[in-house]
Amino acid sequence: MTKNQLIIKFLHDLVGNNNRDWFAANKERYTDALEAFREEVAWFIARIGEFDERVKYLMPDECIFRIYRDIRFSPNKQPYKNHFGAYIAPHGGRKSLLSGYYLHIQPDASFFSGGIYCPEPAALKRLRESIDIHYEELVAITNVQAFKNAFDEIVSPEALKRVPTGFASDSPAAEWLKFKHFIVQHPVSDAEFIASDFHEKALSVFRAMKPFNDFLNEALEG
Repeated sequence: MTKNQLIIKFLHDLVGNNNRDWFAANKERYTDALEAFREEVAWFIARIGEFDERVKYLMPDECIFRIYRDIRFSPNKQPYKNHFGAYIAPHGGRKSLLSGYYLHIQPDASFFSGGIYCPEPAALKRLRESIDIHYEELVAITNVQAFKNAFDEIVSPEALKRVPTGFASDSPAAEWLKFKHFIVQHPVSDAEFIASDFHEKALSVFRAMKPFNDFLNEALEG
């Protein structure tokens, strides 16, 4: 069994057995799967670092999210997440407030994504200002064929109904200015995750994502 097969098999079994007794009985399997995922993340840090040097000194444990859920205020009392996730981003990995590269492995629901999710109000204002001023630059990024091959569009799980105060309602960027999040996402099937060309395809997606990340980060840090 390959490392990626080991990861997806453990997570598949966890989905149907998300309780503390099963997890305790399968703790060794979890440890093995987590170590395999840690090796995956280390590989991605090194390879992404070849074209985005801002992430190349991160450690895997800075990027990997805990599998344990905080269920204190949630109606969902399952104690564990049914996925492994890692955020490879400048200045802190999973704790970073910048745009980076997210790897999400979940049976029948894996994906790669990047961008900014749920920015604080001041950061959201800077992002909207940059999109308004540099609209043509962002359009050019999204029109590159590699980007179009990897992502359908920039998306936002939430959006305003009207252009926010302070921006012209007839701005060419009006629809993007309504966004509360700025995300790109690429689905990954279980078959793709365990295939021999997984790394090659994943890197092509993350490489296509970099100009988008750079645009957002320049807005946040400029």
